[in-house]
Amino acid sequence: MLTLDDLRFLRTVAESRSLGAAARALDVTPPAVSQRLAAIERRLNVRLVDRGRTGLQLTNEGELIAHGGRQILHQMDELATAVAARRDELTGRLRIWAPPGFGRAYVAPLVSAFHARHPQIVVELTLADRLPENSTEFDLAVYIGELRHSAFVVTKIAPNRRVLCASPDYLHQYGVPGTPEALALHRCICLRENEDDASLWRFVRAKQTLSVRIKPVLASNDGDVIKQWALTGAGIIIRSEWHIAAEVRTGALVPLLPSYTLPSANVVALFGPSRTPSARVKKFVDFLRGSLNPPPWRKRA
Repeated sequence: MLTLDDLRFLRTVAESRSLGAAARALDVTPPAVSQRLAAIERRLNVRLVDRGRTGLQLTNEGELIAHGGRQILHQMDELATAVAARRDELTGRLRIWAPPGFGRAYVAPLVSAFHARHPQIVVELTLADRLPENSTEFDLAVYIGELRHSAFVVTKIAPNRRVLCASPDYLHQYGVPGTPEALALHRCICLRENEDDASLWRFVRAKQTLSVRIKPVLASNDGDVIKQWALTGAGIIIRSEWHIAAEVRTGALVPLLPSYTLPSANVVALFGPSRTPSARVKKFVDFLRGSLNPPPWRKRA
């Protein structure tokens, strides 16, 4: 027989890559995790986890219990949330994923403000470059840009444009490109993230798309790095307006090719396709949308 505490324990083990990671999440020692896992396996007379060199791997029986356990815990959590909602309270765990730059600048402060309003919620914010492929790893993901995982349910949070720009020093030295094709002759800096083709820049004008293959002189997987390079006059970049709005307002970066637009990069919230968002997820999405509309990056200083 399994208790709810057992199911919570097994959920943490299933979401961890190693006994050490599970121990850190549970705030216990690795031997304590091993002993409890072994005790549950003895009680059920079945092996739930294979412990290999590559980390933890659930057996078929382990997968079955982990899946069923998540559903039971979700239902119990929703029941507790529904009861708390009658007292205008939110409870439970809220796991949020966000990209590092936008996460630090906007999501993290809003998480803190949201938690101040709803202190009974336990919030876990993960900042990472790559979106988890398994939607069970988060309750809500904040995402910017083109979405390649079409299985996710998407809801728009705030508008955000991409901007082609360079510093005045660069433009004084190398000139201002008049067309997208002219970028092939310029010093361009690209951001390599996700699985995007970073050196293929696309522009839209009069509903027609033009793709230009640039030859980057510098590249990085960090948006702050390429912005700093552009500010020093090293080349032309494409960045989201949330990231370079302040520099554009001060003139430190100059938008280019104003008669062309770039593919939009709206801020959206993602949910797993098989999960109904909980009350706390819906509440946080409403809080995000309300806090980011109008977008703070479009406000005048």
